[in-house]
Amino acid sequence: MAAAKSALGHVYLVGAGPGDPELLTLKAHNLLRCAEIVLHDDLVSPAILALASAEAEIINVGKRAGAKGITQAEINELMIGAARRGIDVVRLKSGDPGIFGRLAEEMDALDAAGIPFEVVPGVTAGVAAAASLRVSLTDRRTSARIVVVTNHHAQGTEPRQPTDWAGLVRDDVTLIIYMPGRDFGGLAAELMAAGMSADVPAVIVSSATTADQKVCCTPLAQLHAAPHMESPAVLLIGRSLDSASRRYDAHAAALALDEANLILASL
Repeated sequence: MAAAKSALGHVYLVGAGPGDPELLTLKAHNLLRCAEIVLHDDLVSPAILALASAEAEIINVGKRAGAKGITQAEINELMIGAARRGIDVVRLKSGDPGIFGRLAEEMDALDAAGIPFEVVPGVTAGVAAAASLRVSLTDRRTSARIVVVTNHHAQGTEPRQPTDWAGLVRDDVTLIIYMPGRDFGGLAAELMAAGMSADVPAVIVSSATTADQKVCCTPLAQLHAAPHMESPAVLLIGRSLDSASRRYDAHAAALALDEANLILASL
């Protein structure tokens, strides 16, 4: 950050990526090292927060589903108030700030207050999940397009119309569904009613790229039986996931064989 301060501080809206500190951009890393205040989402990993300056004030401004916490208006006021005192702020958002991260609301608030800001992109969870599965979201043999949607609706807004899956579902599409919720059965039924094949692979990835990553692969028709996966989780659906499904089926079979051999060895 600049050595000579202006009257106003600068706000950096920074993507923290999916959780692995090595997936931070160099710019994000450098900003964290120099930050005076870091306002971070609840899902930003401790390993990433540990990269911040020892002198930085670290404030959790996370909002988790079903839990009361700080409001968006209060977050905006924290950013604006600090910048008006000449303090540079890193607003650290999990994934990429522009993918379901309320970036537009925060930029509008900063613009209205006359606060200078910059957006620093990050690796978004859907792309990170695909990389961890070793699949291409745009395999030209199976997937001609990607559709990114969320199954979560912001509180306090007008009810949205149901997702028009019929306008999105094609055999050559890969769906990336953020905040997929828990009603996998209802979601699968909507997708199949819109024309998606029952045997299309669906893969849930929780805590992508971290040591806590968990993966569940299933045909779309069996998605209702998938276990609940802890947040942050992303749901990928499409023919491009065929290789991931085969790979994890083989891995599960190998684990089952190892367990059987251990049982036999103990007899």
